[in-house]
Amino acid sequence: MRSILVISTALCGALALTACSTPSPSTPDAEPVTAAGSPAAVTSCGLDLELAQAPTQAVTLEQGATEVLLALGLEDSMVGTSYLTDAVAPELSEAYATVPVLADQYPTAEQLRGVEPDFVYSMRASAFATDAVGPRAELLDLGVPAYLSANDCEDPSLVDGPADFDRIFTEVQDLAAIFGVPERAEELVAEQQATLDEVTASASEVRSLDVVWIYSTINGAPIVAGSTGLPQTLTDLAGATNAFDDLDAQWSETTWDEIAQRDPGVVVLADLSRGLPGDSAEEKADHLRGDPVASLLSAVQADRLVPIPATEMDPSVRSIDALQTLSAALVTFAAEEAA
Repeated sequence: MRSILVISTALCGALALTACSTPSPSTPDAEPVTAAGSPAAVTSCGLDLELAQAPTQAVTLEQGATEVLLALGLEDSMVGTSYLTDAVAPELSEAYATVPVLADQYPTAEQLRGVEPDFVYSMRASAFATDAVGPRAELLDLGVPAYLSANDCEDPSLVDGPADFDRIFTEVQDLAAIFGVPERAEELVAEQQATLDEVTASASEVRSLDVVWIYSTINGAPIVAGSTGLPQTLTDLAGATNAFDDLDAQWSETTWDEIAQRDPGVVVLADLSRGLPGDSAEEKADHLRGDPVASLLSAVQADRLVPIPATEMDPSVRSIDALQTLSAALVTFAAEEAA
């Protein structure tokens, strides 16, 4: 969780990795991070990050982080992005097109250095591997604070429980505070909370349904959602049961026979756009209908297959869309059962 600290020193100096310039006071995003004009800081996965001023040359290292900043209207404060794993949300695509893409996957330390960032952000710990941009502590030593999502800390012991919307909202508020736009986080969180309230109100209608989440079927083995990832939270909020809630993992490989034994009433299919065989939700649905075992599932027989973009299955500002899609489908299916 975040904690506000008092800063006695500024970050900027003659550093190899970052260019530190004083933003114009007339630019809203460049004003100090707190209303009182004091510097602010957050603790991110055990690392204290101190910022003397709102970043103006931020780099995001993967799609989830990119879309958080874009949802907060911060594209003008970004000098780079990378690792697009799915189609950008339509409402963010125009803003995304204005941000330079540094690499198809994670940039190297040299590519990052080339744009002289003053802030780096990722939702994936793997972005800070030595063969990617390097450890966050090393970046901080160079004067570049690097924020990592609390859903994927380098030290797994710092990840407290399964992903939920409180954690997503805290992250959005952290980023908005860092960039000096807390009111934008308030608006975004309020909008998503209203959707949460609507879903919660309808959850009692779908308690008899159980769901299996299928992410991929590479090499024929289905990868399903366990109890520690966001799909568990989404299923609980929507009022259903995760058919694999006994798996102590975010995602885990299983077999079609095991899925058949549990015979879920609903199957959620991850829709990926990376282009590997079987990635799209349509291809997964075709496989289910053609497989001699999977085709006998109650969900397949009743055509209760729910496609959801894979990006929305990771904790991010788009997770609320996955919840809304799941809830609407479950309410419809429950009504069909009751008819």
